[in-house]
Amino acid sequence: MVTAMLEGGCSCWQVRYRLAAPPMFVHCCHCRWCQRETGSAFALNALVEADRIHLPCSAPEILLTPSESGAGQKIARCPRCRVALWSHYAGAGDRICFLRVGTLDRPDLVPPDIHIYTASRQPWFVLPEGVRAVPEYYDMASEWPPESLSRYRQARRGSA
Repeated sequence: MVTAMLEGGCSCWQVRYRLAAPPMFVHCCHCRWCQRETGSAFALNALVEADRIHLPCSAPEILLTPSESGAGQKIARCPRCRVALWSHYAGAGDRICFLRVGTLDRPDLVPPDIHIYTASRQPWFVLPEGVRAVPEYYDMASEWPPESLSRYRQARRGSA
């Protein structure tokens, strides 16, 4: 994957970003909370270190919103058009961004590595044959590539 092609932003182009590294992992979440939050059948999140998202112009606004866990999540939104660009979940912390793949200029370059919470997926959404899928969440140690796990651990420690 060519990281130079991993740029994106909001609908009004006020907030733009460029990734300095490919995502560590991409999951397609079919939980009911993500369905409600996105107004769609799922959320497609690319996990990337916060310090690898470069903002050449305006920064997003960070809003604290409720989450199913009760710990809340911080959503980075454009202050003008309000598009959600990424989230920080309490379990992963502020150093890990759950980037909304749909905000990339080339979202086709970032397909999901796994589908999660498929037990609550919409019944009309048919999972493609042969994709990795689990009924609930997944075990990172068994699903993520070793290099991605290393990047994640370094980011969590603050030494990314």
